[in-house]
Amino acid sequence: MPIITVKIAKGRTSDQKQQFVEAVTKEAVKTLNVKAEWVTIIFDEYDRENWASNGQLHSLKFGEGFGMKGTE
Repeated sequence: MPIITVKIAKGRTSDQKQQFVEAVTKEAVKTLNVKAEWVTIIFDEYDRENWASNGQLHSLKFGEGFGMKGTE
């Protein structure tokens, strides 16, 4: 039973996440030779103020709305 955790910044729509889980589930079934109902996908969504890389918060480094193109 694969459990797949996806860590992303907040801002994706339900439609985007649905498309993602369909694609990932399909690939997990094919690659891992498991039934689709055995595949679990969990989204951990983070505010950009709670995510940092290279010593800088993403909310400061990239600004408001960065990476949200196509999410609305």
